[in-house]
Amino acid sequence: MPRFRYSAIGQDGATQPGVIEAPDERAAVLALREQGKLPVRVEPDAPKGAIGRLLAAEFAWRRGLGAADVAEAIHELATMLAAGQDLDRALRYIADTAPRRATRACFTDLRQSVRNGASLATALERHRASFTPLSIAVVRAGEAGGRIAEALERLAVMLERERAMAQAIQSAMIYPVLLLVAAIGAIAVILTQVLPQFVPLFAEAGSALPPSTRVLLAAGDFVGAYGMLLLLVLLGLVALVQAARRNEGVATQIDRLRLNMPIFGVVHREILAGRFTRTLGTLLANGVPLIAALRITGPVLQNRVALHMVEEATEASTRGAGLSGTIAASGIFPLRTGQLLRLGEENGELGAMALRAADIHEERARQMMQRRLAMLVPGITILLGGVIAGIVATLLTAMLSLNDLVG
Repeated sequence: MPRFRYSAIGQDGATQPGVIEAPDERAAVLALREQGKLPVRVEPDAPKGAIGRLLAAEFAWRRGLGAADVAEAIHELATMLAAGQDLDRALRYIADTAPRRATRACFTDLRQSVRNGASLATALERHRASFTPLSIAVVRAGEAGGRIAEALERLAVMLERERAMAQAIQSAMIYPVLLLVAAIGAIAVILTQVLPQFVPLFAEAGSALPPSTRVLLAAGDFVGAYGMLLLLVLLGLVALVQAARRNEGVATQIDRLRLNMPIFGVVHREILAGRFTRTLGTLLANGVPLIAALRITGPVLQNRVALHMVEEATEASTRGAGLSGTIAASGIFPLRTGQLLRLGEENGELGAMALRAADIHEERARQMMQRRLAMLVPGITILLGGVIAGIVATLLTAMLSLNDLVG
């Protein structure tokens, strides 16, 4: 039976590390709760060989903590505070038990700053490479309202949802990308290695190659001679685009293209709408004023077109106009975004409605991405089959013409 290493808070309030056997992680959590323990961390207890140690290695060039590390640490901190632990003890626990050295060093410094009299939000500001302005603002609002545990739990949920969404998209794209690379590689091998094998047959027969075959052979020669150069040019174009994004105007145009690209543009709009409403709702639910929440939310979107729209909405809200009107008029987010936010404004529950809208947008984005990828994979397969069938048909035509000549 699988073994899981855990850290839990016992009935006496002390942290208790240990190992438990259970069919899966969920069963391990339930078993610990039945024992009267509050699980803080539960993870598979798998022995690490050389490969595992290499994968777990930390490199000095990496700055700050990763999104997964921050989300896990914030969740554990919220769990311990909700269980009645004081902030100093909770920070010490994470600093002592975190799996990564960088996390331990970060939370050791956070604990020392808090012990020196700084608030948790002020301490987080010293680690901006790890904690975003959004996280800092949520923590500061929770401290001001005396609801730090609740604020950290909301923040942990939001960070985990964002990470899960990003991982889902990345995982879904792995197979189509590998299939596309394999298709390009297969066609390149056929053009450069298989087709040239038929050239001596036509040379011995003294017959001229059919036009379609000559085109394919020319394409194979071109790929064989300039394939690496084409790859370098492609990589150079990617680097050039990345460098051009530093220019405000160019970056804005690229972001606008991402919003309007066929097939996946509408998915990108749903993802942006979910990120906007999730961030805004989390900030408002933790007591951050609307104007301050909008100013924090804009940069989180990582899209300059959407950022400009949020800035316009911020200006409109400053003048007393409604937020939903500017959102709906921009046409960047789906129509339902403005409608749901309008309901929230009318009912005085903008934060709660924004969070409900985020749930809708994120689920919609997930479904749309699944549908499009479900169509993309067969499309790539059919395209590859069509190209290979065309090449084979061209070869058969050439062979038939050679047989006619011999006959």
